[in-house]
Amino acid sequence: MSALGVRLDPVPQISISDSIGLARLAEERGYGSVWVPEGWGVDSLTRLAAFAVSTQNVRLATGILPVFARTPALVAMSAAGMDLVSGRRFTLGLGVGHRGSVEGGHGVPFRNPVTRVRETVEIVRRFLRGEPVSHQGKVFSVNSGSLGYDREFSVPIYLAALGPRMVELAGEVADGVLLNWAAPAYVETALESLRRGARRAGRDPGEIDVACYVRVAVTDDPERVKAPLDRQILRYAGMEYYRNFFASTGFEEEMRAVSRYLAEGDEAKAAASVSEEMRRQLAVFGDPEFCCQEIDKRRGLGIRTPVVAPFAAGDALDSYRSAIEAFSS
Repeated sequence: MSALGVRLDPVPQISISDSIGLARLAEERGYGSVWVPEGWGVDSLTRLAAFAVSTQNVRLATGILPVFARTPALVAMSAAGMDLVSGRRFTLGLGVGHRGSVEGGHGVPFRNPVTRVRETVEIVRRFLRGEPVSHQGKVFSVNSGSLGYDREFSVPIYLAALGPRMVELAGEVADGVLLNWAAPAYVETALESLRRGARRAGRDPGEIDVACYVRVAVTDDPERVKAPLDRQILRYAGMEYYRNFFASTGFEEEMRAVSRYLAEGDEAKAAASVSEEMRRQLAVFGDPEFCCQEIDKRRGLGIRTPVVAPFAAGDALDSYRSAIEAFSS
């Protein structure tokens, strides 16, 4: 996979036709991959299918499919279908999602996330190899399942991971890991967890890709991006797991303030608790030259596939275009 990707969020301010235009622009600029998360009422596979018939070479990745919302058989069917539609350009990104959306939105108990991911990867790989699948695990029981194809689908699998257990699991079983909101100081910790998991499985850590979402806003007025960036950080910090993650990666003081103000129902003060240091560690914003330098610094830390994740500073479509155009692979 080429050493630069882009995340295209299905945000309401950008139409599907404009999103297709952004995917084409990324391909023209030499990006190796386009990643689509699920959100705003849109599943990632539908949007990626539209990209597949509108592009030629760029890889198309789910970033991510939550494993609690789909059975392994359905994940495998979707992966095989997307690989066929895209001409073997599909990458399957998997993750656990968040307890609130899993239990509140899907009505599914959030239990044994690491085990569920491990078993999902094992079962999906066997389906994609064209094998009849029987599996008796702690989470799933499958008897004589099959996709019905007489061919193998070579679909790379990436795991979204924050904590050490999931990063280690990626080192054990995945083709790549997808990090998120990774401050530079955290990257080495994550890489060590990845290496530990790979060694435990007898794998070469160098063969496992390290991808990472990097929030980017290209602008000649850095001050105007701070409010939208603070809101985006707060959206994640509103979830306990991410709040704990931020605290563990150097932003404990900020998260104490966020927790206090959220408990008081004051989102404005919670957003204002994001410090300048936190902004600069978690996102890249400034003129194109500065942004390119910052992406290169992250490559130097060991992130092989930075995934540019544009965030809106003003008009959403213009923000995405400016971020994509700032880089070439």
